Amino acid sequence: MRDLAPRLPSSPGFWRSPLRGTWFTSVLGLVLLAGITVLFVTGLLSYAAYNPGLSPVNDKTPDKGILGFYLFAWPTRPSWLYRLTQGVHVTLGLALIPVLLAKLWSVVPRLFSLPPARSLARALERISLLLLVGGVLFEFVTGVLNIQLEYLFPGSFYPLHFYGAWVFFAAFAAHVALKAPAALRTVRRVRAGAAEESDDGLRPPRPDAPTVSRRGALWTVGGGSLLLLATSAGRSFDGAARRTALLTPRGGPEPGHGPNGFQINKTAAYAGIDAAETREDTWRLVVVGPAGTIRLGRADLLRLPLHSAALPIACVEGWSTSDQWWRGVRLRDLATLAGFDDDPPDVLVESLQRHGAFRSGALRANQVADPHSLLALYVNGETLSPDHGYPARIIVPAAPGVLNTKWVARMTFGELG
Repeated sequence: MRDLAPRLPSSPGFWRSPLRGTWFTSVLGLVLLAGITVLFVTGLLSYAAYNPGLSPVNDKTPDKGILGFYLFAWPTRPSWLYRLTQGVHVTLGLALIPVLLAKLWSVVPRLFSLPPARSLARALERISLLLLVGGVLFEFVTGVLNIQLEYLFPGSFYPLHFYGAWVFFAAFAAHVALKAPAALRTVRRVRAGAAEESDDGLRPPRPDAPTVSRRGALWTVGGGSLLLLATSAGRSFDGAARRTALLTPRGGPEPGHGPNGFQINKTAAYAGIDAAETREDTWRLVVVGPAGTIRLGRADLLRLPLHSAALPIACVEGWSTSDQWWRGVRLRDLATLAGFDDDPPDVLVESLQRHGAFRSGALRANQVADPHSLLALYVNGETLSPDHGYPARIIVPAAPGVLNTKWVARMTFGELG
């Protein structure tokens, strides 16, 4: 048994890397402390941007209870707000993957240490550690899969990621409260030239010969993060920058040429759009409100006052476009047609699409009232293409892409129920 003991993961002699120690783990932990805090905050902002308290069609986590305590009416200005917050959320999450993996590698001996609980405090720490490791792996894995395989979690990604984030962050906060003071103290000691504390359960009693220094290992981890950043961040831009986003679905060249040649998520074919329903002689927009039910063809809409707005499209997957030049009818003018002469109300927008999430979406009154919120008929001086929502689509400042409904068929202004 004595000969077997060093071969078991529960034995300190099993882990031989000389890189492990309080300083290496503390540096990685402090980087994750800052990065994961930003991820959590931007993730909550992304959830708020869907205005889940507005209507059941926007709420993918109806049983959230007190977890929705912070929700607020999502603003429309600045128009690039969601592009910024979600771009940071997804790009930073990808860039932190090497740091996370290195951190988990650095503390893996503690996961196997025996006995698992020497005291109540030790038991609580081990439970928080298991929740922390399980939670962070779950959040990062589901997040990456949602980016790369956008239809892997149809409708279920939102509750999985939302509830998983709260479980993980609760364990993360407990872990930070326990470990952050010691991590800061260790980094300060080493920077001041003092010896590294050794009573951490991480440093092996008989380490192997080093092949790289700890600083060299940190540079390697940082290089991996920079590589992921450089090969993913470009999808939040257009032109040459997007072609550098080699590791993301919306990287590479634009999907087309000309005014309609910018990025999309759902194509008309994927959404199940029947071309016969969108012909100019058959398509009608149904507008419902106190004035009754009004049916407008495309020619009727073109006779209304048309306005222009330069707005981006930003997706929950983290990709976005630069400003496109949209032209169409203001949503608040359609609210007036529906019978709301004063303050525009909320609106429920329904699409012709048959497949995919968010066939319908609700917009708040402040979004309807914004002068840049349009039922767009043109983009960049040309009629919308089928993939961009012909014959008409919603475009709203700072809204997630799925709320910029394409192939609009019906708009109901007023009480959403």
